[in-house]
Amino acid sequence: MNRTGPFWDAVEGRRPIPRAAATLGAEVVVYDEVAVRIEMAFVATEDFTNPMGEVLGGFLAAMLFDTVGPALLASLGPDEFQETLDLTCSFLRPTRPGRIVGTGRVVARVDDFAFLDATLTDADGVTVATGTATARVIPLDARG
Repeated sequence: MNRTGPFWDAVEGRRPIPRAAATLGAEVVVYDEVAVRIEMAFVATEDFTNPMGEVLGGFLAAMLFDTVGPALLASLGPDEFQETLDLTCSFLRPTRPGRIVGTGRVVARVDDFAFLDATLTDADGVTVATGTATARVIPLDARG
């Protein structure tokens, strides 16, 4: 299927991916249109670490943000966008630099509001962080 809109245009290489996503090494692994679920991969570099060599929670929060957002964005029409209203993160265990996989989904959508969740797992498949978010679907031309 030829999908269009800001999200799919970036995924398909018709426009550059957002710089923040590029910094995180973000890539879409798979999108399940029926389950409204996305799998993202990130590359946590040494630049993301604290003095203990662990990935800072702020970078994990950014990865969660870049997982819940695309879960919703991938499901929208080409003239729609989303604005995140809140994001709650739980950091379950420390993680080291390397590949981190985010799985996000749209839990429910009521009118223009969407309720989202995500998990991040390390290279061993261990869950290192979880998050929930609320977003509002807006017309693409309403971005301020």
